[in-house]
Amino acid sequence: MPEPRAAILHADLDAFYASVEQRDDPRLRGRPVAVGGGVVLAASYEAKRRGVRTAMGGRAARAACPDLVVVPPRFEAYVEASRAVFAVFHDLTPAVQGVSIDEAFLDVGGLQRLDATPPVDLAARLRARVRAEVGLSITVGVARTPFLAKVASRVAKPDGLLLVPPDGEDAFLHPLPVELLWGVGEVTAGRLRGYGLHTAGDVAALPEHVLVGVLGPAAGRHLHAVVHGRTPEHVVTDRRRSSVGAQRALGPGPHAPADVRSALLGLVDRVARRLRAGHRTARTVVLRLRFADYTRATRSHTLAHATDSGERLAAAATALLEDAAPLVRERGITLVGVSLTNLGSDDAVQDVLPLEHADRSPLDAAADAVAQRFGSGTVVRASLLRTGEGFAVPQLPG
Repeated sequence: MPEPRAAILHADLDAFYASVEQRDDPRLRGRPVAVGGGVVLAASYEAKRRGVRTAMGGRAARAACPDLVVVPPRFEAYVEASRAVFAVFHDLTPAVQGVSIDEAFLDVGGLQRLDATPPVDLAARLRARVRAEVGLSITVGVARTPFLAKVASRVAKPDGLLLVPPDGEDAFLHPLPVELLWGVGEVTAGRLRGYGLHTAGDVAALPEHVLVGVLGPAAGRHLHAVVHGRTPEHVVTDRRRSSVGAQRALGPGPHAPADVRSALLGLVDRVARRLRAGHRTARTVVLRLRFADYTRATRSHTLAHATDSGERLAAAATALLEDAAPLVRERGITLVGVSLTNLGSDDAVQDVLPLEHADRSPLDAAADAVAQRFGSGTVVRASLLRTGEGFAVPQLPG
């Protein structure tokens, strides 16, 4: 049986949006920079060291860092930079699993047959190429599994490189705080700390049934596997995108219900347009909410038939929002998002006949054509004319 090798790279661009702005405007280099407006979408490391965080309100960000430079987002520039970086990834290895616009897993194990260069040296080569060819810094973790590589890149940030050798996995992982474990969010970390579990090693010392009792069956078994290194060892490169989504930070409230509804409908328009552009259909609409106390909620509805109709998707999304209205009133909303899942091909759609309402598919097609030719902001809902579309950020693929 061959010895395990650390041949998985997790490559993660550093403070991506803010770094692109600093790259393109020399006056911003070395200064605390935030991308956004009313809400911080991204912050440079100079700003992070001063207490500025993603999703922070603009007023709070300026209070934490009075000399903060705030710039509007330029999503076209970020997409262009991402494509250039991913071209470097694919030039290094065909085994690339994109995670988001600014990070990916790469499996370089197969290159050993052609090139005896150690994976950690390939990672160093990758970092040098991204800096030279794209002008951005990138952090890379190298490990036996994608999970460990991801944690390694978190530890190595910013602008770092860290190898976790197979015989040193426990020594690397067990001293880390539970918050650094991929998949452990604020709520789970708080629950673990409430039981006196502060590090991965503390968790690893517990039997699986105890973790199941603390976190529930799925989360308990998963975390037990994580702290003992029993996670998948391969990247996934042949999976079609399983969801499409976008989210919009609303900032501190209160927000009128009509404004929240308008923001949600604008997001549905965006993701439905992307769905049709990819010749896909969806059956499930997922509503995502974040509240003023930083808790989150998710609601979903599965349609009887797959569709790419903006009208039907919007109706499902707004119904979910209405069902969540008591929660929104109680906690105050700061972010709304929508995802479309259960995706299929548009040639396999079995839609309902438009007997009760007029067929709006020609209207969808016309609006798509205008947006493609003149830009996505050309056609907007009348309800967004007063508040604006805001900054809609793509959600991670499922």
